[in-house]
Amino acid sequence: QVQLVESGGGLVQPGGSLRLSCAASERTFSNDAMGWFRQAPGKEREFVAAIKWSDGSTRYADSVKGRFTISRDNAKNTVYLQMNSLKPEDTAVYYCARGRNVRYYTMINYARPDAYDYWGQGTQVTVSS
Repeated sequence: QVQLVESGGGLVQPGGSLRLSCAASERTFSNDAMGWFRQAPGKEREFVAAIKWSDGSTRYADSVKGRFTISRDNAKNTVYLQMNSLKPEDTAVYYCARGRNVRYYTMINYARPDAYDYWGQGTQVTVSS
């Protein structure tokens, strides 16, 4: 069973930066995508960003474009989320997830939570002065 372990969350002031990491216990060529989602209290889980291990293709939610950057280190089976210019509305629990092995999926599909089969336990990000 795949295990995903997030780290790097914490408390940061508005305008500050954090880098989240997601270490996967294993990686298969057939499960090519990884994603980051977040969930604030009382709200549904929402897509943040996704990336493919193979070619580095990425997709971002409009709310984080230009501020967040997703990247991966294939040798370490680790995906990162660099978050800059953080705002109070970015406060949430951030989850990483492994994309399902579906041949016809594109990066558009990976913006949906149901495109993922394994999830990490989450890491809290709080943006407050």
